[in-house]
Amino acid sequence: MALIVLSVVSIAALGLISGIGLGYAYQKFHVEEDPKVAKIQEALPGANCGACGFPGCRGFAEAVAAGKVDPTGCLLGGEEISKVVSAIMGLEHKEKDPISAFPLCNGGKANAAGKFEYQGVKNCKAAHLSGGGYKSCSYGCLGFGDCERICPVDAIHMSYDALPVVDILKCIACGKCIEGCPRMLFVLLPKKVKYHVDCASHDKGAVTRKVCKVGCIACSLCINACPVNAIDMVDNLAVINQGKCINCGDCFKVCPTNTIVKFDDRYQMTTKTSKVKEEALV
Repeated sequence: MALIVLSVVSIAALGLISGIGLGYAYQKFHVEEDPKVAKIQEALPGANCGACGFPGCRGFAEAVAAGKVDPTGCLLGGEEISKVVSAIMGLEHKEKDPISAFPLCNGGKANAAGKFEYQGVKNCKAAHLSGGGYKSCSYGCLGFGDCERICPVDAIHMSYDALPVVDILKCIACGKCIEGCPRMLFVLLPKKVKYHVDCASHDKGAVTRKVCKVGCIACSLCINACPVNAIDMVDNLAVINQGKCINCGDCFKVCPTNTIVKFDDRYQMTTKTSKVKEEALV
């Protein structure tokens, strides 16, 4: 009996000593949390989407409070949240032109040739690793929707022609589609863009013409037509300098392969084709 009592007393004494030690350590090494962290976290959407580059809103709030990232980093929250976070940090909010992801391929099933029938796993990374992809164009979209699945705000959907359609109203320009596409077929551009080269091929014109009806053939007609020299030919691909572009549409008019698209028209067209796909599934 005495042994049991002694054991209980010993354990209680050990617990008391440990508690006192932990309490002292807490007081000694405790670091006061910046009150801005809680305020910033409260202002954030709380979706923990990861679009800011952090695993959750808490991590982003801590980084902002520590001055490690820009207060405008919450892409899901947009301008309104950025204003609030900037105010909490005592900084002047500077508005930015809204940007969106734009696809760089219009060579869907109807326009792009295939080199073999792919029967593997239905994702773009797997298809890309299988003989360099089943499309004859080594730059073309493989159409299995990796970008659609990775988008945190449901802003990308695949059309009936197996091409990504970006809803610029939803897109928060997080860049996840760029990271997730094995062929890097997305680019971030201002949402006000009107004319866009919808191709990523750097093959010579004769090669592109054989494998895709809507690929850039490096003919330079767009360069000659542009009145402000806003287009350059970079490794067989026309590139529009959106900072110089005045949206006159002359390049769009002369492009023989319809590679240069008017974004409003293409958005309406692809949105319509997406609806056709949805109706077909009903």
